[in-house]
Amino acid sequence: MSEPILPPAARIRNIAELARLAGVHAGTVSRALADNPLVARDTRERIQALAATHGFRPNQMARRLRVQRTGLIGVVVPLGHERRQHLSDPFFMTILGHIADALTEHGYDLLLSRIIPDADDWLERIVDSGMLDGVLLIGQSDQFAAIERVAARYRPMVVWGGHRPGQVHCAVGVDNRLGGRLTGERLIARGCRRLAFFGEVRTLELEERYSGLCDAAASAGLAIPLQLDTHLASDVMPAEIAAHLDTVLGWIDGIAAASDVIAMRTVRALADRAIQVPGDIPVTGFDDLPFAEQTVPRLTTVRQDIATGARAMVTALFARIAGEDAPSVEMQPVLVARDTA
Repeated sequence: MSEPILPPAARIRNIAELARLAGVHAGTVSRALADNPLVARDTRERIQALAATHGFRPNQMARRLRVQRTGLIGVVVPLGHERRQHLSDPFFMTILGHIADALTEHGYDLLLSRIIPDADDWLERIVDSGMLDGVLLIGQSDQFAAIERVAARYRPMVVWGGHRPGQVHCAVGVDNRLGGRLTGERLIARGCRRLAFFGEVRTLELEERYSGLCDAAASAGLAIPLQLDTHLASDVMPAEIAAHLDTVLGWIDGIAAASDVIAMRTVRALADRAIQVPGDIPVTGFDDLPFAEQTVPRLTTVRQDIATGARAMVTALFARIAGEDAPSVEMQPVLVARDTA
């Protein structure tokens, strides 16, 4: 004989209803659901079992607002300089993965936003929203002044990017100027004398990479390297690289790309023209993303330790949330010599 089918338990809508069912005060229910040891263990277990039976889940946002903690960190990618760039960019995907892992380990969720700064107060609107316990910015874009303005009054914010003497905001990143110098020295050691930089210089990080390349050229008594705007947006990058090569091939003999993605595309464009890398033209990248050692030929590049930097950002952010001081962190770049230079 089959078991009788029992009617489903009535769904409970709020803490007050659950308190009436359990025969206790609403405050006791709230503490029991939070597993507060001030409530006797058997009472806690009874209330939690009733909540599960009746399908009751407390409003986490309301609870977070009561304790003045949202449990959310805003992870914001500002794209004032590069409006067509997507979050699927390999650099963004790499650093976002490490940040998400670190935030999860702290018991926090993240709210991801790709922002085109369309008003002067775009960052104020984010930090003043009341939705977030803190903000991580991935890149300074061309918004250095806006970040400085907000950082002067809003402390729980950490930025991936470069560092200028005296800046207010806390930044974590690599010494981009030294990294650029390392690429130049590598190309010069390979015998290159007419250098080009494939990348735009409207952001602090990329400007510093180009300046470092110029430092290396100056130290070797060479002409100032050509700077050829090459955007990070995947829909225009290949055409720009092709146009640059069609213009300067025969004059340049070494290319420092502003990123690994630009370097990879450049190597492909040179191969399409039957130009050997590094035999005819050495090429360097910047970032040391996972694909850098998987391409053929493998990329010679500058490593910025993204995993370590992402964790340093999260550590600094939680220190600032706790009211402590957390200074900027400038990591040392490392030249990774592979096949392309």
